[in-house]
Amino acid sequence: MNDLDVLKVFCAGDGRYGNLLGVVRDGRTCPDDASRQALAAELGYSETVFVDDPERGVVDIRTPGERLAFAGHPLVGLAWLLDIEELQPPVGSVWARDDGEFTWITARPEWVEGKRTEQYACAAEVEELPAPPPGEGWLYAWAWEDETAGRIRARGFPRRPDGVVVEDEATGSAAILLTAQLNRALNITQGAGSQLLTAPGPDGTVEIGGRVRFAPAGNRPPGRN
Repeated sequence: MNDLDVLKVFCAGDGRYGNLLGVVRDGRTCPDDASRQALAAELGYSETVFVDDPERGVVDIRTPGERLAFAGHPLVGLAWLLDIEELQPPVGSVWARDDGEFTWITARPEWVEGKRTEQYACAAEVEELPAPPPGEGWLYAWAWEDETAGRIRARGFPRRPDGVVVEDEATGSAAILLTAQLNRALNITQGAGSQLLTAPGPDGTVEIGGRVRFAPAGNRPPGRN
């Protein structure tokens, strides 16, 4: 597909890691629900986004199995790619900014649905979890690496029925939820080494930011050829 970009969102400082994101720049190439869902399933990324209006920032977010009203890493990636200050996913207006290194969006924690956070005693316990851990539902496992500095080690496990993505490399929405629960700025290392930065706002919002890069050609999530 010629209009498909693949991004890495929430990269480490050296540009490695980050969660892969498929972006279909011209949503007219997949005009209906069935074709969009089929492409998202075929690509197998945790999310694929269809841009319906690049000037107004109107976008449609899909996992391999469903349509989402809101998701963090797709919107951070799109804000970087489109160089736009406002995005319009189904949930409503999402403000964005870029500081030269990190791209940020401002979101509300109540937009995050279906995710549960669970604190572990130490980072080593998080590291040792099987992928996925036993149980049901979307799990964001985390532990303090340095509580004073706000540094956290986290891993995300969708545990969705489609089973396409066993572990999410970087999960913006879960980081937003955790930031609201702890009510403090966080520096999160997730997955193999992705970095997410967050800060709570005075109006109940959370700002989340990360580095975004183009992925190498032919890049696919772990487990895909």
